[in-house]
Amino acid sequence: MSAPPRRVAIGAHPKLPEAFELAEIIAAFLAARGVATTHGSLYEDKVRRFVLDGGADLLIVLGGDGTVLRGGHLCAPAGVPILGIHLGRLGFLMEAQRDDWQPTLERLLSGDFWLEQRMTLRAERTGASGEATEGWDVVNECVIGRGETVRPVRLTAEIDGGRLTTYVADALIAATPTGSTAYALAAGGPILPPTLRNILLVPVAPHLSFDRAIVLDEGARLRLTVYTDHQALLSVDGQAPLALQDGEAIDVRAGDHDIAFVRLQDPGYFYRNLTSRTNAHPALGENS
Repeated sequence: MSAPPRRVAIGAHPKLPEAFELAEIIAAFLAARGVATTHGSLYEDKVRRFVLDGGADLLIVLGGDGTVLRGGHLCAPAGVPILGIHLGRLGFLMEAQRDDWQPTLERLLSGDFWLEQRMTLRAERTGASGEATEGWDVVNECVIGRGETVRPVRLTAEIDGGRLTTYVADALIAATPTGSTAYALAAGGPILPPTLRNILLVPVAPHLSFDRAIVLDEGARLRLTVYTDHQALLSVDGQAPLALQDGEAIDVRAGDHDIAFVRLQDPGYFYRNLTSRTNAHPALGENS
């Protein structure tokens, strides 16, 4: 999208009534300016088909960061940019707030915007036979961890076919730079600028095993194999977990598609947003 959008899908968080109300208002605003729109729940078929079938130049997401992640799963393969309007709690991925959506869209329609490209990951589940059985596009992270039993899981990590180490931990996170400010950050991982092209590997509560985060090159091929006699689970971008069996592996690599975010702020926005969302010491001159 190098020019202002002329066809826009508007996807609302399905459990936020205010998101549907705002979707109606935005659709009317855009229609009055000659922009074709489709709006509804982000999970509604008419919205998804508008994006997947090439009918949309842009997806506007109304909700929080989780809604943007779901929008990313839809938009990245279709090559459709995302603009997030924040109605949720945190908003690391959002570009506008609910109170300033109108000036944001006016600037967008005037061509005053840029696209920020971020990498995704591709995660594939591999059975004992070595064949991939399921696959997922990943915007933030995939996590392999323990289930309801309060016992760590044993995971062997291989990079490009060579053994790295064996983790005994509550979980192991493979994240994008986008995901470095999510679960990986809570687990003590580094913060990566979102436009970097790296894979981040972070253990959660490792027990007598390698306890440092590792930043891998974009071209790395990562295999995480589960060795356990109790429940182990896989979760992708915070979605419902899937049970993993002893000997199953998750292969992780750079994704085939980038995700594009519409930005109106200057490129330094990431660091300003980061510091505004942390409890910096008032003496340093930051918001507490």
